Amino acid sequence: MEYNTQREHLDITDYGRNVYKLIDYAKTLADRDQRNTMANTIINTMALVNPKIKDRADYRRILWDHLMLMADYQLDVDCPYPVSRDESAAHKPHRLQYADNAITFRHYGRALEDMIHAVADMPDTPERMQLTEQIAHTMKRQYLQWNRDSVDDDLIREQLEQLSGGRLSLGPEFQFRDSKIYLDAMAAAMAKKENSSKKKKKKKK
Repeated sequence: MEYNTQREHLDITDYGRNVYKLIDYAKTLADRDQRNTMANTIINTMALVNPKIKDRADYRRILWDHLMLMADYQLDVDCPYPVSRDESAAHKPHRLQYADNAITFRHYGRALEDMIHAVADMPDTPERMQLTEQIAHTMKRQYLQWNRDSVDDDLIREQLEQLSGGRLSLGPEFQFRDSKIYLDAMAAAMAKKENSSKKKKKKKK
């Protein structure tokens, strides 16, 4: 059995190894007309194998650029376009830079962490403390969705301080509600959402 790791590396994988074999065969043809005919056949095959490329207005030129690159520019044929030797332009797009989406605690989610950072940047006012307390209640709701069997209020306090870089903390007078109150509120919200969805479906009928 032949494994891919033992085979020759493919510069472009979109068209598969069989297209590379066709190109290798075309290189062996001594007659130029035969090579031209074979090259056009390969181009049509590439378009069939990778149909999404047809969404590009200049897809024929791209196919020829890919063909030349895959042939290592050793296929002597009458190319209808100037041969491009810019390998990065021929196939590989520039790597996109993605934002760092690492989440410290997945059960709280990215939106809540962003909210904590925004409130932490606010000046120290009564409004800031009120928002901090609302965030704490939201954190307990999110925690209960993740683990209903065990929730530690002191742990949530610590995690709030950790996520805010020590800039947000709850005063000693702040008290979390009983877990049942949060769970009942979540169940009521879910029931309301389901009823609203049912009403919308009836209206559509």
